[in-house]
Amino acid sequence: MDLNTEIRFLKGVGEKRAQQLNRLGVYSVCDLLYFFPRRYIDYENPFEISFAPFDEMCVVKATVLKVNPGIRIKGGRIMFKVFCSDGTAKLNLVFFNSEYTVKKLNVGEDYLFYGKVGGNMLTREMISPLFIPADAKIKQQPVYPLTQGINSNFISKLTAQAFEEIGEIPEFLPDEIIENYNLPHIDFALKNIHFGKNAADISKAKERLIFDEFFMLQLGMSLLGENNEKRTCIHPENTDISPFIQSLTFTPTDAQTRVIGEILQDFKGTTAQNRLVQGDVGCGKTLVAAAACFAMAQNRYQSCVLVPTEILANQHFESFCSFFDKFGFRVELLTAATKAKQRREILARLNNGDTDIIIGTHSLLNDDVKFANLGLVVTDEQHRFGVAQRTKMGLKGANPHIIVMSATPIPRTLAMIIYGNMEISVIDQMPKGRKPVMTYFVGTDLRTRMFGFIDKHIKMGKQCYIVLPAIDPNENITELQSVTEYYENVIKPLLPYARTEILHGKMKQAQKDDIMNRFKNGEVDILCSTTVIEVGVDVPNAVLMIVENAERYGLSALHQLRGRVGRGSDQSYCILVSDHKGANVAERLKFLCSTQDGFKVSQFDLDHRGPGDFFGKRQHGLPDLKIAEMSQDISTLEKSREACRELLATADWQNHYPLLNEKLAKLFEGFVL
Repeated sequence: MDLNTEIRFLKGVGEKRAQQLNRLGVYSVCDLLYFFPRRYIDYENPFEISFAPFDEMCVVKATVLKVNPGIRIKGGRIMFKVFCSDGTAKLNLVFFNSEYTVKKLNVGEDYLFYGKVGGNMLTREMISPLFIPADAKIKQQPVYPLTQGINSNFISKLTAQAFEEIGEIPEFLPDEIIENYNLPHIDFALKNIHFGKNAADISKAKERLIFDEFFMLQLGMSLLGENNEKRTCIHPENTDISPFIQSLTFTPTDAQTRVIGEILQDFKGTTAQNRLVQGDVGCGKTLVAAAACFAMAQNRYQSCVLVPTEILANQHFESFCSFFDKFGFRVELLTAATKAKQRREILARLNNGDTDIIIGTHSLLNDDVKFANLGLVVTDEQHRFGVAQRTKMGLKGANPHIIVMSATPIPRTLAMIIYGNMEISVIDQMPKGRKPVMTYFVGTDLRTRMFGFIDKHIKMGKQCYIVLPAIDPNENITELQSVTEYYENVIKPLLPYARTEILHGKMKQAQKDDIMNRFKNGEVDILCSTTVIEVGVDVPNAVLMIVENAERYGLSALHQLRGRVGRGSDQSYCILVSDHKGANVAERLKFLCSTQDGFKVSQFDLDHRGPGDFFGKRQHGLPDLKIAEMSQDISTLEKSREACRELLATADWQNHYPLLNEKLAKLFEGFVL
C-alpha cells in the first residue's frame, strides 16, 4: 500500500463506504491523509462543573458516582441516567438508547465530558455528551466534515490504519527550506493534524501544512508565469493613440490614462504582455481595451475580445463600432447565434487580415477560428473563463499580448497568488458625474412600499431590474422567490400597467437578445430576471436594482448586480430584500449598504466566506486551499513566497527534488509547468 492506493482497498471500507468517502473528495490514501479536521474538541482545559457556561458546548471533568439502569420512556426509547460530581457541583448525564456507550463509564473513575450544560444552578445536566478518560494521552479530538454514513470516529480509525500501513511519509521539501523556515517534517505534520496530543503540536502541524499549500501554489504559478513570458515579434511601432482619445465625447479619467499608458509601454517590450486590468463596476475598462485595440489596428495587427455572454458581446460590438467606424477599422461579431453563411464570411475575412477587431463569446475558441496577424487578446470578465481557455486563445497567434479584465475586485493577498505571473493594473477612479448607488436592506414586510417606490420611478420614465434566485418555484425551498411566480403573484397585482418582461437562462438566445434590446431601448419598464443580467449590461436609464432573497448571494455578486444601475447621471438605488434571521446575513447585507468600494466588499467576502469563486477549480482550474486562510495566514504566505523565490533561483532544482516535482505535477494536473 502507498499514498496512491485507492481508498476502497483500506480495511473496513468496501464499495459503499468508498462512494460515501468520494463525496467528501477522498479517493485515495493520500486524499485521506490530507482530509483535515475542521475543528477539534479541546479536552486540555476543562471547566469545573460549577463554572461551566449554560447552553454552550464545553468540556467538564467529573467523577462517575452512579449509573442507573435504563428505563423505558414515552415513545419507546430507553433512557439511561449517570450521576457525576467534581466536588464543586453535581452533573447528571442523560443518554438515550445507548446501553453500549453507558457501559464504558465506570463508577469511581474520572472522565472528560463534552456537551451542552443545561438544567439549573441546583441540577446541571448534559444530554448525550461525548467523553474520554481523564488520563487519556490525546486531549484534542478531531471533528471532520461529514456526509451521510460517515462519522468522525470512522475517519480517525481509517486514518490511523493508513498511517500504520504506510509508515513514515516521505519528505518532499528541500532540507534547506525545512531548516531555514523552522518547519517540522511532513510526517510529523500529517500525523499531528489528525492525532496531535495537544494544541501546541496541532498548531505546529498546521503551520507546516499552510506553508506547503501556499508554497506549492506559488511555485506552480511561477512556473506557469515563466511559460507565459514568451518573446514576441509583435511590436506596434506607432503607439500614439491621441487621434482616438481626441475623437471621444468625454475625457478619460486619470486612472484610465495611467493604465492605458502601462499597456502601451508593454507593447514596446520584447516579451508578450500578460496583464490583469482590475476595476470596479462602471470604472471604464471597456475604453481601456478599445484604446489597446486601436494601437494594434493602426499598426495592422488584429485584436480579439473574448466575453462570456452574447448580451455582453453585442454591447461591446456596438461600443467598438462607435469608437472605430470613423477610423475605417473593421469590427466583427462572432457568437453561437451567428448564421452559418455569415460565420464563413467572417472567418474568411479574419483569416486573410481584412478584420481588425473581432468580438465574441466562447465561439472564438473553436479550432476553425484563425487569424492572419493576431497581436492582442483581451478577455473580459476573466473569472468566467478557465486558465486553459485563455491559454488556447493565445495560441491562435505568434505569442500575442494578453490583457484580462475583471470587474470583480480581488484583494491584494489573493491577487498575489492567483495572478503572481501577471502584471496588475488597477483603475481606481470612477468617471465624473457618477453618483453612488444608494443601497438599502429591507424585509418583505416593506414590499408594498417598495413597489410604490418603483411605481414612482416608472412614471418618471425610468426602468427597474428585479433579480430572483430561481426560474421556477422549488417545492423543497418554499421561501425561495422564482421569476415565474414573482411575475404572476407580485408584479402583476401591484403594478398591472407596468411593461414587464421575464428573462432567464432557459430561454433561447434570440428571445433573450430581443428582450434585452427592448429593455435597452426603453420599451420595457421592469426586467424580472435571474442573474443572467449580472455581467456588463449597460442601460443608463435603469435606476432601480431590486434583489429578492439577497441572502442567497455572496457580497461580490450583489456588488456586481448593484453595478448594473448608476450608469447614468440620475440617482440610482439598490434594494436588498431578505427575511433571513441569521445575524451573519444581516451583518453582510448591512456592510454592503455601507460601502461602494468593490475591493472592500471582496475583502469582506474573503474574510467571511473564504476564497470561494475567486479560487476554485471550477473557475480557475487551480488547486483549492484546504487549510490555509488567505486573510489570516499572511505572514506564512510571505514566508512561502520568499522560499519559492529562493528555490527558483537554484540551478537545476527540478532534477534535484523528484518528490517535489511529482507532487507539483499532480496538483497542477492539466497544465504544462
